[in-house]
Amino acid sequence: MERGLMLNDGDCGFCMRAGALVPRLGVDVDAGTVQSVDLEALGVDPSRAEVELPYVHPDGRVEYGHRAVAAILRTGPLPWRVVGRLITTRPVDPVARRAYRWVAANRSRLPGGTPSCAL
Repeated sequence: MERGLMLNDGDCGFCMRAGALVPRLGVDVDAGTVQSVDLEALGVDPSRAEVELPYVHPDGRVEYGHRAVAAILRTGPLPWRVVGRLITTRPVDPVARRAYRWVAANRSRLPGGTPSCAL
């Protein structure tokens, strides 16, 4: 792969809505859905992909959740690269992890969310 691949939950309105905003940030990633690709061929854990955003780096490494968001942001222009780096720094990482988990657990209640978004 030449570019990283962000995989949203295609059955979740919130995820698709949030994913549609990502290209506006100027990041250098392709987008797809977990339902439209061969997860195993990409090295993506299907059970984790149900609850966390997977991002497949061009070299094949996979990151999930807040670390996936950080990796995606690091492919963009300033200031997004800086934000992506900050998300994984020691003081911010645990807060970002908890915030991501809260959003994921409540995505059915967030804008664009539907009952199919519930985990």
